[in-house]
Amino acid sequence: MTSMKLGTKPEAFHREGQTWQCTSGLPSDVTVEIGEMSFHLHKFPLLSKSGLLAKQIGEQPSDDGSVQVLQLCDLPGGAKTFELIAKFCYGVKIELTASNIVTVRCAADFLQMNEDIVEGNLVSHAEAFLNEIFGNWTDTLEALETCEEVLSQAEELHIVSRCVNSLARKACADPQIFTRQVSPRNGNKEKENRILWSGISRKAQQLGDRWWYEDVSYLGLGFYKMFIQAVESVGMKPENIAGSLVVYARKYIPLMNRQFSFKDANSAKPGNNVSTPSEADQRGLLEELVELLPSHKGVVQTKFLVRLLRTAMLLQASPSCRENLEKRVGAQLDQASLDDLLIPSLGYSVETLYDIDCFQRILDYFLSTEQISSAPYSPSIVDENQLVESSDSLTAITVVANLVDGYLADVAPDVNFKLSKFQSLGSAVPDYARPLSDGIYRAIDIYLKAHPWLTDIEREQICRLMNCQKLSLEASTHAAQNERLPLRVIVQVLFFEQLRLRTSISGLFFISENLENPQNLRQVGCAQSDGMDEVKARVLELEKDCQGMKQELRKVVKRKRRWSLFGILK
Repeated sequence: MTSMKLGTKPEAFHREGQTWQCTSGLPSDVTVEIGEMSFHLHKFPLLSKSGLLAKQIGEQPSDDGSVQVLQLCDLPGGAKTFELIAKFCYGVKIELTASNIVTVRCAADFLQMNEDIVEGNLVSHAEAFLNEIFGNWTDTLEALETCEEVLSQAEELHIVSRCVNSLARKACADPQIFTRQVSPRNGNKEKENRILWSGISRKAQQLGDRWWYEDVSYLGLGFYKMFIQAVESVGMKPENIAGSLVVYARKYIPLMNRQFSFKDANSAKPGNNVSTPSEADQRGLLEELVELLPSHKGVVQTKFLVRLLRTAMLLQASPSCRENLEKRVGAQLDQASLDDLLIPSLGYSVETLYDIDCFQRILDYFLSTEQISSAPYSPSIVDENQLVESSDSLTAITVVANLVDGYLADVAPDVNFKLSKFQSLGSAVPDYARPLSDGIYRAIDIYLKAHPWLTDIEREQICRLMNCQKLSLEASTHAAQNERLPLRVIVQVLFFEQLRLRTSISGLFFISENLENPQNLRQVGCAQSDGMDEVKARVLELEKDCQGMKQELRKVVKRKRRWSLFGILK
């Protein structure tokens, strides 16, 4: 730790209870009282260094030789700091360190110990040492922390801003260009691992750009905010700012680290202190940190944003804070996981287990930021292989469509999940965003099973969310035998699957005819005999599937005699 030694004389003071006595042998002629502590000193050493004390002594002449009493209740740093100042006035050895320099500098300014009184006074020494402190990361950090004790004076003398700016420049610079000494709070274990190389410790080498996260997390919220704003203005990467905020939030908001459950959600009510610090303190801190989050998309992990949102709901944060988080999650919804989005509803008055309205708002924010255009033209019948190939190159809207389908499937068993909300969520995503309709079909099937009281009209309405042409062969087979679906939908599934089957068979026969033509054979290359066998096997397989579907269709029509098959297909 950096230090500065002043004075040459040996110790000349001793303490007895709440009294400090000078051992020079001369009787004291002035007493300085600071709180309950009294310093019995001499006028001349104080007059020669402090303009304020000289003024106070001059205003209280004592011709009778009585001891003058001076009150310094407002002295920054109190009696502990005045002890150092008194020793400086007497020329006694003192040591300035990062832990006392701020209070000494503020007290020296308060006592007017500047160059106007005497050359080489305490203010100039303190300023010189502060500039030396600013060259060292750990010392600057410690000095900033001590500013809390004399905050108003430290801000007036710009010590706080100078400390913050010094830290910000170092955090944004290459850590190899300055010496980062090991912080005392890290203990001996850190010292054992320290190896200086080009001015940086092993820890800095291992952590890279994240080396300062833990150190600044010890700052109070006010100083931490100033630091984050400073590094942002200096040009810190948004990713690094976000990383520091994550560390700070997890350290001081204990609810961030809890596993959320319905029990936690139902027990959330005003005044329910579940951890230390209090919920009010955590709520205030969370709201402040949300405002500091970088606005750049993707720099903060969606998982962390959702965790913040859950905690904000549990702590009953302000509506603006929750709206801010919902918009941030919505802006990068395609990066979220389904488990994170299953947010339990809070309180006892809600109907559904999960906060469906919150997910709806998040989805709306995403759709408002995406360029949702009309679906490009596609043929009526799409080959299953083409569907699979298109799903390999998922766009953001396609990923979100899969999230919506998965969310609906997980929430569908809730008997209080209203049909209108299901339809609103399912229809929010455009049809072209779903290369396959298997996901939405699964969600519809689960919903119909959990809500058997729906009317035929309502069943048909909910089934309109899926595109029967985009069902895979497996899903089509399941739907064709699903008695929960309206007959009209079952017939549509069978019709489109049979049509797709015929298209596939026609394509295979077309390929077979071209392969048998010698002229075309020379154009496309020599075909292997085993390839022809695979084509024939595929044709037989498709014909078998077609026959199976026809049988299923006959069974359905037999059970539902009141329906007219030809009337439906018109």
